[in-house]
Amino acid sequence: MKYVVRFPVDDRELSALHAAAFGTSPEVDPWRERLERWALTWVGAFSNDQLVGFVQVCWDGGAHAFVLDTSVHPDHERQGIGKQLVLTAAEESRAAGCEWLHVDFDPHLTAFYFDACGFRPTDAGLIRLR
Repeated sequence: MKYVVRFPVDDRELSALHAAAFGTSPEVDPWRERLERWALTWVGAFSNDQLVGFVQVCWDGGAHAFVLDTSVHPDHERQGIGKQLVLTAAEESRAAGCEWLHVDFDPHLTAFYFDACGFRPTDAGLIRLR
């Protein structure tokens, strides 16, 4: 497995991975434009030059960074790819000078983020806007 930081994004390829990982319709989203504008960094996992995993980190321009869109293709799950993506993203965030890395997730991912990736629980709030 090869992990590439800030790899050249193909919108179709990343949209297909995201749809497969999250079980959504495979609409092509403008990933490249969004990442270049809003992300501190992003990391791709490649198997034989095929994108099989992805994570992005957005930030506030200061101390706080946020993990988003952690995804691994279902054919490649449970191989440590997601963990390595998040750990690589954390190192990139640290190197950029961030002090905190935040993540929100559904309850079924608690073991992944807490046990595998080293996050700790905190209180947080959320408002659904749509």
